[in-house]
Amino acid sequence: MFANEPDLKLTVVWPLSFANHHESKVAGISIVSVTEVMAGPTQVRLKTSSVVLLAGVLPLRLRGRTTAAVEVLLQRMAKQRCVALVVTGPAVSSHVFPQSLRDLSDDLGIPLMVTSAQTERWSDAHERIMDRRLAAVERRASQLNLLMQQLPTQLSDPKAMQRIADWLAQTLDAQVLVSEPTRVLASSPSTAAEHLAQAIIRQSMEDTHHVGQMAALHTQLISLAPFMGAETVLAVATRVPLSTADGRLIKHVAKILGLVDQARREYRAASDATRAARSVAFDLLLDGEVAKARRVMTNMVPGLLEPDTARVFVVETEQAHRDAAVRRCSAAIGHQALIVPDSRRAQRVLIVHPIRSEEDNGAAVSAELTHLVGTFGTHSSLGGSGVYSMTLLADALHEAITAQSFAALQPDSVALSVHGSDLVSLLPQVEAQHWARHLLSPLMQDEAQWESMRETLPVALAYPYTVAARRLHLHRNTVMRRAARAAELLHMNFGRVGDRVTVALALEMVTQREIAVPSAVAGSEPRSLTGLLAAPQVQAWAQALVRPVQADRRDLLATARAWLAFDTHVEPASRALGLSEVTVRSHLRALENHMQRDLTSLSGVRDLHVSLYVATGNPGLLTDHPDDGLRVVA
Repeated sequence: MFANEPDLKLTVVWPLSFANHHESKVAGISIVSVTEVMAGPTQVRLKTSSVVLLAGVLPLRLRGRTTAAVEVLLQRMAKQRCVALVVTGPAVSSHVFPQSLRDLSDDLGIPLMVTSAQTERWSDAHERIMDRRLAAVERRASQLNLLMQQLPTQLSDPKAMQRIADWLAQTLDAQVLVSEPTRVLASSPSTAAEHLAQAIIRQSMEDTHHVGQMAALHTQLISLAPFMGAETVLAVATRVPLSTADGRLIKHVAKILGLVDQARREYRAASDATRAARSVAFDLLLDGEVAKARRVMTNMVPGLLEPDTARVFVVETEQAHRDAAVRRCSAAIGHQALIVPDSRRAQRVLIVHPIRSEEDNGAAVSAELTHLVGTFGTHSSLGGSGVYSMTLLADALHEAITAQSFAALQPDSVALSVHGSDLVSLLPQVEAQHWARHLLSPLMQDEAQWESMRETLPVALAYPYTVAARRLHLHRNTVMRRAARAAELLHMNFGRVGDRVTVALALEMVTQREIAVPSAVAGSEPRSLTGLLAAPQVQAWAQALVRPVQADRRDLLATARAWLAFDTHVEPASRALGLSEVTVRSHLRALENHMQRDLTSLSGVRDLHVSLYVATGNPGLLTDHPDDGLRVVA
């Protein structure tokens, strides 16, 4: 026990093989006299896990009553889990223990020893043992206290593992690595992965559920969550063998790291599920399924989508920084807006901000986004739409994308619209309202008829009748009958894309804008739609949309004209162009990418339709319908 004090030497008398007792832990020394033992061995006070020193004058060999008293003492020692019985005295020899005591020693697992050192020397030794134990306890308490200080306030803290690994490496003067099969989660120092890689590879081929000395000397590996099937491993390597206390400390750290790892996995799974649910809600909003989107978001952000109007924002940034942009936007305005990464463009973040009152136009949110985008870097920009009905967020998104394309060219990289920068908003509003009311006047003569038409036609024009019926919760025949009646009254053919675009544009002006037309204007002949499209702001808008298309080496404009001329049917367009259907579809996808429009939506087709006419100046592409509609000419 005291390697530097040779006089404090213990000689093992029994058992002959002492190997099984080398790891016994000594908590102190209990000194008892022969007189006390003879007077009543059951009354002797013994310390748990101590070495019992029997002091006093003893015969050369214990006999009779003395042997019986020592046997009782040994049995009491077993109950107190004492480590060994030592007989002390200057003349004591190995023959002091008779065979009966040796047999009892075997039965109880308590070694028998002798020493020649004086009792006073062992009393001093006991005090030193107590001092050492106290120092070790204080040191371990200090270590555990420091370990607790490394714990994160939130288990999902991404830096928690690294802080704990740094602390363990410093405390044990060790190399520490926390890793999964495919990546390093924490390393201290940064070169630890190189030194411990071989140990982890060896472990992956053996039993991953046990602690052991593996791969290299003084290296210990622990699976952080063996019963959960997780493959995260803590590896610790030291220059000197790890003590039992250090091994326990590593196990404590492993338990804490296991909880952090479990929280990290569960947080990631929950985040993935939340992100997927938000994306589903966003897609439902774009499809006009507002009620379903509200149900999806109810448990995550109750009431977020309850307002009837909203603005849409588009943030463009570098692809490598998009996830960080989503997190920062969510932290800043996540309780006020629906924020999702764009599944179709890796550099884009999409944001829906519901407007809760007429006085609230989203100024606070737009100001916060403007500030954030300013911190994202030189390649980031922000576009925002005006206030739209929740059922028309697809149109709001198109406007926000258009605004963002303008924003990328602005000094501050921001283009926010309060009233809108889409086609409808760019038209001369009073004159466009006059034109729209004049076009739709046959539908507005009867109030009951108009109510049914304004509800049905926008959806019936944008979707196949079966889909429109499902969205409107009407029978398909009802939708078909109302659409047919409208086409008859307006002298339109809704099988033609130009007629659908014209009527949908007029409906949006009348039902969503509701601008008062002065009596002087109302009494005059309305301008034609082609005249309205000649406005300078519409010209600039069209040029911005078509410019990327014109820069493409393929003749995408010819494909677009043919596709529109054949009312968005690919097969006849491909025959007219002499191209395969695959090539035509490829050209259409390129058009979508260049113009940032969804050509499966009526609003996307409308923007393509109008921008081609306005920007190319081809008088044959778009002509006035006799009744103020549009016709596409191949």
